[in-house]
Amino acid sequence: MSQTAENTRERKSKRNLGALVRNLVGARPYDDRVDTQSNISTLEVLAIIARSFKQLAPVKVLFASKVALAIFMMIPGLLLPQIAKIVVDNAVLQLPLGSWKVEFPPFMDPILTLLADKSPIEIMLTISIIFVAMLFLTGARIKGMSSQLLEGEDAATQAENSISQGGSAGSGLLGLVEFMVNVRLTQNLGNNLRLRLFDRLARLPMNVLDDQRTGDSIYRVLYDVPMAPDLIYRLTTVPLLMLLGAGVNLYILQYSYGQVAPQLIWIAWITFPIAFLITFPAAGALRRTNQNKRAAGAAATNAMEESVNSIAAVQSLGAGKSESERFADRSSESFLRERFTIAVVGAVGLVAQGVLGIAAIYVTVLFSNAVIDQQMTAGDFFVLIGVYYGIVIPAAFFGSYWIKLQEVIAAVRRVFFFLDYESEEERMVGLPQHEIQNRIELKNVHYTYPNGTKALEAIDLEFSIGQFVAIVGPTGSGKTTLAYLIPGLLSPTSGEVLLDGTNASEVNVARVREHVSYVFQEHVFLPTTIRDNLLIANPNASDDQMMSALETAGCMEFIDDLQAGIETRLGRGGDTLSVGQQQRLSIARGMLREAKVLILDEPTSALDPVTEDLLVESLKVASRDRLVIVIAHRLSTIRNADRIFFLEEGQVRESGTHQELMDRPDGSYREFVSLQSN
Repeated sequence: MSQTAENTRERKSKRNLGALVRNLVGARPYDDRVDTQSNISTLEVLAIIARSFKQLAPVKVLFASKVALAIFMMIPGLLLPQIAKIVVDNAVLQLPLGSWKVEFPPFMDPILTLLADKSPIEIMLTISIIFVAMLFLTGARIKGMSSQLLEGEDAATQAENSISQGGSAGSGLLGLVEFMVNVRLTQNLGNNLRLRLFDRLARLPMNVLDDQRTGDSIYRVLYDVPMAPDLIYRLTTVPLLMLLGAGVNLYILQYSYGQVAPQLIWIAWITFPIAFLITFPAAGALRRTNQNKRAAGAAATNAMEESVNSIAAVQSLGAGKSESERFADRSSESFLRERFTIAVVGAVGLVAQGVLGIAAIYVTVLFSNAVIDQQMTAGDFFVLIGVYYGIVIPAAFFGSYWIKLQEVIAAVRRVFFFLDYESEEERMVGLPQHEIQNRIELKNVHYTYPNGTKALEAIDLEFSIGQFVAIVGPTGSGKTTLAYLIPGLLSPTSGEVLLDGTNASEVNVARVREHVSYVFQEHVFLPTTIRDNLLIANPNASDDQMMSALETAGCMEFIDDLQAGIETRLGRGGDTLSVGQQQRLSIARGMLREAKVLILDEPTSALDPVTEDLLVESLKVASRDRLVIVIAHRLSTIRNADRIFFLEEGQVRESGTHQELMDRPDGSYREFVSLQSN
């Protein structure tokens, strides 16, 4: 489908219509957009990992608190197997204290001292008191705490869990504190990234915004961002705790059982490389499937967003069935890619668990034989089971560590992609401020859209403050593109836009836009009150200023009929007003800004002749101390302009007053006007 470069509205409308056409002809559901690369190299993964660590800087106190509490929560897991040995050997079997065949690790010395010279019943009572105290403080590892709610494999429910993720290996009083700190930490990490991403997306250059689908942006903000805290935890607290737990358990194994059962030592150590070798080859496949899964999910969101935004066209053209089929196709693709991901994870997990299961069986047999041969006591069996799983679980974690990272790397990369995308503010750092005082010039300006469409060619124009200027031409002639160049919404491919003789590329465009009020052809309103929609243009405007702007734009005739007046709440996109009312309200909002330059794109297309005449007269009055640029087709709007520029095929064919241009027998403008008369 071909695209003209007249303006953003037309391109968006054609994009939506193009989606219908592509669906009918069976085209691929994915077209050229920003960030469609699904392959992520290992170097890119490492770069994302390095950058993820930096996200902890604003929340370092919460993070340190979480780590400290999590480490403390490891203590019950180390004590309980040793306590179980004492209960079995000295309380149940009533073996005398000190008759153990293996040594307790040094951290048990305080408890052993406390139990010295006690009878079996006293040992059991003392152990019970210790256990109750641990239960109150940490839950004694009976059950941990988690904010995890029921979820599916879809990104939406997973995101809801991830954005407020929190947990503790224990419970009790300290477990509750750790849980609350963890939730707060997750919310801070996620919210910081979410706000930064939204801010960046809102400040992207116009040509990027035009190519970046709304649904994809929503998907990144709502569903990709919550994966960032998960990645950060997988990079920091989780491996730290796993490594610390494995190290302590290896120490216990070596200290207490190194001489009794040396086979256990090499079995424990070999689990790490075995688990890693099993899972590492699948990392690339899982990374790609996760990236593709999220791209497919974003495509489904796009399909829904496009259909809802174009619901009037869909219903009027009877395209409801085809749009439903299009959405179903995107949704099915998303589910299919999710199944691919599950299959890869399941296959790798099955192999890894099989190998570790065989090792567990061998170790259990080894333990049992040692007890039968009286190399160990019955209590040692509980210690060794605890120690073994204290090693195997971290081994399985580190073995699958790289592959597990791939599940969230794809989501976080999609967040960082646009955080890294150069915004206009970054291009303007250090540039001087500028206020438009006298004139705006375009010198030999060319503009070509990223898709190769030429919109403007060799444009030479000059506008002055105090003029009422009209830009006229057939559809697709480049009128709106030209107007976008003035406030820097677009930058010329070549040539110069001069503001009082200064190149616009050499000044801070944000400051320039403070002096330009642009009323778009497509009316955009927030679903709030008329007053709030007006205050977007000028937050400090008084009631008198608002009423004056509304009166000038001819809005009062319908606002007076509204029961709540300017406090009336508008519907979605202002759809509780007619198109003509929306147009007048947009003009009032533009005039309220009191900018040096007022640009109106087709401001009278939906107005009746009487309202149009009043508005044009008001614009003439407004142009006494500002530059008013009107993009229009209707003769009644443009004939009173101080100067008319006629565009055709991206070039300025003629310029002058209405009468001067009409006096040219073979002029393009005259022919244009004549066609309207016919």
